[in-house]
Amino acid sequence: MVETLSVCPQVSAVMPCLDEARTIATCIRKAQACFRDLGLDGEVIVADNGSCDGSQELARSLGARVVNVQRRGYGAALMGGVEAARGRIIVMADSDDSYDWSSIGAFVDKIRSGFDLVMGNRFQGGIRPGAMTPLHRYVGNPVLSFAARIAFHAPIGDFHCGMRAFTAEAYGRMHVRTSGMEFATEMVANAVLAGLRIGEVPVVLYPDGRDRPPHLQTFRDGWRHVLFIATYAPDHLFLVPALAILAVGVFLVGLLAVGPVTIGSIYLGVHWLALGSMLTLCGLSLLVFGTLAKLLIRRTHPTMQSRLANWALERFRVEHGLLVGLALIAAGIAVQLAVLTRFLAAGGGPAESTVHPTIAAATLVVAGAQLCFSSFVMRLMAEETHRTDA
Repeated sequence: MVETLSVCPQVSAVMPCLDEARTIATCIRKAQACFRDLGLDGEVIVADNGSCDGSQELARSLGARVVNVQRRGYGAALMGGVEAARGRIIVMADSDDSYDWSSIGAFVDKIRSGFDLVMGNRFQGGIRPGAMTPLHRYVGNPVLSFAARIAFHAPIGDFHCGMRAFTAEAYGRMHVRTSGMEFATEMVANAVLAGLRIGEVPVVLYPDGRDRPPHLQTFRDGWRHVLFIATYAPDHLFLVPALAILAVGVFLVGLLAVGPVTIGSIYLGVHWLALGSMLTLCGLSLLVFGTLAKLLIRRTHPTMQSRLANWALERFRVEHGLLVGLALIAAGIAVQLAVLTRFLAAGGGPAESTVHPTIAAATLVVAGAQLCFSSFVMRLMAEETHRTDA
C-alpha cells in the first residue's frame, strides 16, 4: 500500500524499473535536481516490476517512493506507478538513463500551455550512436509510427518514445489497459479517441547504461504493436476492405445472376459468379464485425467521433435489420422456387440455365440470415453501450 501524504506535489516522475541498479540512482538524482532547478514541488516514483538486484533499496535511499507492481510488463509497471502518483502533471521515462531526466521542464511547460499529452520525439531531438539499433531506427519505429498515424489520425512522429508527460485528469480519460510494450501506442490512440490535445517536444536518446540485453524483444513486441493498431483501427481492418469487397461481390452477382456474360473477349461464367457470392458474403461479414468493433471501442471511449457508431446507437433498430434480412431471404426463396418450377417442367433433367440463378438465390438467403441474426447482436451491443454511457 502506498502511503498518503497531506501535501500533493506538482509533478510526479514515474520510472518503470526491472533490475536497473546500475542506472536508477542517476535517473532519480537528475529528476530531483531538475525539480530544484525549476522550483517545482516534485516526487519520484519507481514502479518496480520484480527487481532482484537491489534497485528498490537504492531508490528508497535517495528519497524515491517505490511501488511494487506484481503484474509483469512495461505497461503494467507504468500503470501501477501512475496510479500511485499524486502530482497533477506526470512525466514518465525509462530508468536506464537512455532519456535525460534533466529535461522535465520542456514537458511541464508544454503541458502548462494547454496540452493534455506531450510526447517526446527522438527523431527530432537526436539519436546518439549506439542508442537504437538500425532495425528499430530505420524500419520498426518509422513503419509502426506511420501505420499508427494513419490508423488513429494522430499528429505524432514518434509513437514509441518512452519519455512523455500528461495530466492526471487526461490519464483518467485514456483508459489504458495493455500490460506490454504496446502500452506506448495505446496511450496515444486512446488520447485521440478521448479528444485530448496532443503535442510533441524533441528529446535526445542516449545509449542505455545497462550491462545486459534490453527487455524489449524486437519481433514479439513489434507484433504486439501491430496487433494493437489493427484491432483498434476498425475502419482500416474491417470497414474499408468490407466496402470494397462488398461492392465487387454485389456487382458480380448482379451481373451474372441470370447467366454467363461475355465482355469483349472475356467470358464471365459460373466461376466468376461463385467468386462474387464469396466476396458478397465476406464483405457483409466484415461490415458487421467492423460496426460491432466500433461499438466496443465506443463503450470505453464515449467521446469517440464515429458516424457509424452514432447511427448504430441512435437510429438502428433490430426491426430494420430483420426487415431487410427477411426481404433478402424471401427474394432468395422466390428465385429458388422459380428454379424448381423450371426444373420440374423440364422433367427433372439437366438444366444448366438454372445454375446461375441458384447460386445468386443462395447468396441472398445467406446474406439475409446474416443480417437477421447480426441485428440481435447489434441490439445487445447498443444496449450495453447506452448503459455504459449512462
